[in-house]
Amino acid sequence: MRSKFLILIFLLVVTCMLAGNSFVVQKRKGQNKKQDTISSKDSNKVALPPVSPVDTTALDSLQRAIYQYNKHIDDSIRLDSINKTKATGIDAPVTYQANDSLVYDAYTKKAYLYGSSQVKYEKMDLTSEKINMSLDSSLVHATGVYADTTNTKLKGTPVFKMGSDTYDNDTIAFNFKSKKGLITNVHTKQQEGFLSSKIAKRDGKGDIYLEHGRYTTCDKDCPDFYIALSRAKVRTGKDVVFGPAYLVVADVPLPLAIPYGFFPFTKSYSSGFIMPTYGDESTRGFYLRDGGYYFAASDKWDLKLLGEIYTKGSWGLSAASNYRKRYKYSGSVLVAYQDTKTGDKGLPDYTRQKSYKVQWSHRQDSKANPFSNLSASVNFASSSYERNNLNSLYNPQTLSQSTRTSSVSWGTSFSSIGMTLSSTMNLTQNMRDSSIAITLPDLNVSISRFYPFKRKHAAGKERWYEKIAVSYTGQMSNSITTKEDRLFHSSLIKDWRNGIQHSIPINANFTLFKFINVNPSFNFVDRMYSNKVTRSWNAVTQKEVADTTYGFHNVYNWSMSLSMSTKLYGFYVPNRKIFGDKIRAIRHVVTPSVSLNYAPDFGTARYGYYQTYQKTDAAGNVSLVEYSPYKDNIYGVPGRGRTGSISMSLDNNIEMKVKSDKDTTGVKKISIIDAFGLGMSYNMAAKDRPWSDLSMNIRLKWWKGYTFNMNAVFATYAYELDASGHPYVGTHTEWGKGRFGRFQGMSQNFSYTLTPEKIKRLFGGGSDTDDKKRSKKNQDDDGIDTDIESNVDENLVKGQRKVRGEEQNAKAETDNDGYMKFSMPWSLTFGYGITMRENTSGRFNTKTMRYPYKFSQTLNVSGSLRLSEGWNISFSSGYDFENHALSMTTASLQRDLHCFNMSCSVVLAPYTSYNFTFRCNASTLTDALKYDKRSGYTNAVQWY
Repeated sequence: MRSKFLILIFLLVVTCMLAGNSFVVQKRKGQNKKQDTISSKDSNKVALPPVSPVDTTALDSLQRAIYQYNKHIDDSIRLDSINKTKATGIDAPVTYQANDSLVYDAYTKKAYLYGSSQVKYEKMDLTSEKINMSLDSSLVHATGVYADTTNTKLKGTPVFKMGSDTYDNDTIAFNFKSKKGLITNVHTKQQEGFLSSKIAKRDGKGDIYLEHGRYTTCDKDCPDFYIALSRAKVRTGKDVVFGPAYLVVADVPLPLAIPYGFFPFTKSYSSGFIMPTYGDESTRGFYLRDGGYYFAASDKWDLKLLGEIYTKGSWGLSAASNYRKRYKYSGSVLVAYQDTKTGDKGLPDYTRQKSYKVQWSHRQDSKANPFSNLSASVNFASSSYERNNLNSLYNPQTLSQSTRTSSVSWGTSFSSIGMTLSSTMNLTQNMRDSSIAITLPDLNVSISRFYPFKRKHAAGKERWYEKIAVSYTGQMSNSITTKEDRLFHSSLIKDWRNGIQHSIPINANFTLFKFINVNPSFNFVDRMYSNKVTRSWNAVTQKEVADTTYGFHNVYNWSMSLSMSTKLYGFYVPNRKIFGDKIRAIRHVVTPSVSLNYAPDFGTARYGYYQTYQKTDAAGNVSLVEYSPYKDNIYGVPGRGRTGSISMSLDNNIEMKVKSDKDTTGVKKISIIDAFGLGMSYNMAAKDRPWSDLSMNIRLKWWKGYTFNMNAVFATYAYELDASGHPYVGTHTEWGKGRFGRFQGMSQNFSYTLTPEKIKRLFGGGSDTDDKKRSKKNQDDDGIDTDIESNVDENLVKGQRKVRGEEQNAKAETDNDGYMKFSMPWSLTFGYGITMRENTSGRFNTKTMRYPYKFSQTLNVSGSLRLSEGWNISFSSGYDFENHALSMTTASLQRDLHCFNMSCSVVLAPYTSYNFTFRCNASTLTDALKYDKRSGYTNAVQWY
């Protein structure tokens, strides 16, 4: 009994000694992560690493006593920890966990976390391979561990997150209470920029102070460039303010330094100054331009004020604004003014020009109002503005633009009655002679087609009169054509033309003999004018006198037409013994159509649309001059003479059905002649030469989607010679002399884009899958296109800029032999047009009774080549067959340098210029880190 009591005393002493040192909670592989929470606001929430519960019923009396004693010591430590935790001032629970193990020292009140550890406190989230946490001083210290025995590279380095900000670093010490921290080798991202520093401090407000820092927009581990900052202060989400800094490119410091500066990082709009650009222009001197101030009024609109000034007295101002209201509308406005002075004042070459420009773009969201819409596209500028604007001098398309168009339109619909109301303002500006044509406003009212005789409750078959349809279109216009300098001095009543026009078409659609479609129609047009001009002859001054009478004047006319058409089908099955079973059938579709048009003579005296006055010249000769009082009105006047014509056309289509090679039971269609049409008309009111010329068009689709189009004209009447031997178009037809018709000419335009994929298909290479993928991106893969610019390979442009992360993670594409595929995409587009016509200015051949033919040709070539992932070359040129010289030629070279972009372009005559640009890709530094070299307008390079 005594021995058992001594053993019990010995075990209690050992237990006390163990409890006075420390206890360890070890997590073995395969166990769950250990999570604990510490709080000071509520003692019930406090939880230190507990002693694992044990089933005491399975223990003997000695083991039960040891367990109860350990539990008593553990509870004492918890109460002591609660009191000290409250003194530290921690305001929220601290949650921590470790993937490998967690060690807690009861005396030092420190927790050691190993293996992918994490500590969370309020908005703070810290993850690291190794974390030391002091519970009584509110300090946490995190660092990584060396990846190998060389002790050169760390792994599991700390990642510190505070709200939306993330910091990658090697070592961090953070205080829960003051929220201050000390960080070494920190890396963080601020919008498009990346900040790094050897040592940094964080204050309680969240500002970070850097020493020996770097700022760059390059996302590489070893950036292509950076701005070395001696000291800097980072206000998270706002800006970076730094002291002396210099530029480093490819780890080479450059002698480009500034004493201080800042980078804004605001995610919302913010006002600020816009730094100007400088340069030299030979006629206006040194300049500062595109500098000013940006006003961030609100999230819905802004304002940018820019100015420019030259040393020789020229200056300019501009105001630009963007506005947007979600689900309502969006647009932009630009107003610019220039006062340009060239030469020296007092000398003959001195000139002064005042010019202006107004641009407005407005678009209404489709969700705003489904029944009403407002849109605007205004581009108005004085003729001298583009010549004096430096940005336009390097854009040949802007300088060569002869006309500008502007329009503002508004429309609304009333679906219940089928009526649409719309109004537009149109402006056409001729930049060559400074003339403008304005229509303000142009109001239109239209009622969709309705059937006035249709029964509401129909019974039986549809009656013939129920197919009669009526619609209405009304228009009111007010327009003027004048010069720029006379626009604001014009009279609304005398100089502007206005009027109202009503149009009421009535038509129907019937079927005659079940196969012939008959379409009769009747159209009535009424015009309302507010004035008419009566003319007379003044024999004393020998001039025409015009007298304008204001009032209500009505002018109307009507016409009627009748058209008939049908389709005839013919099938031919080739002889199987000769052609085999490959060809199933050949189908020929003939579509003849005939139309009749008639209108009375509205030039008779009973209508009053035409009048005459007597003219007596100085020699005493008397003549009658016919005129119309409504000729100068906006909608004109009905034409004189009775009109009646018969138009005939014949369209043909021939297709062949052949057996499919892929499917034994299927067939496919092959177009032999896609369209072959003939057209001619007969004028019943003409006394001489009533037949028109014969027009012919043919369209063939033979080779893999390539389309051949040709239009030709054959003259009906032959040439005859007058008494002097000069040819003229007579009244005898060419067919009367055994000829089909005099060939007057034809025109043909086509273009073709050549790519490596097409060359493979020509020589039997490539796959149909590649063709289908390519056709999705370019629907008109091989088809004809007269616009040479539309045939530029868009894949070359799209492939220039890929997402950097995809480029880094993507694997190189290899061929069947395992070698990396060689790819140098290119495209070459040829555009050729030829026109053949009679040269009436040439020498007439009296034997053949023909003029010689004249050919007009145009040739355009454009192409692009991508040498590598970042290199792209493009060019466009042509040949002028009339002048036997090259047309306008442009060439450009683009180089993507990851963080920088370099481009060089040259434009040859008539507007010769060159341009070299090297700038940073990031929008934050695009205006700060750039270099532009351009040729001036007057000192352009002369190419011989």
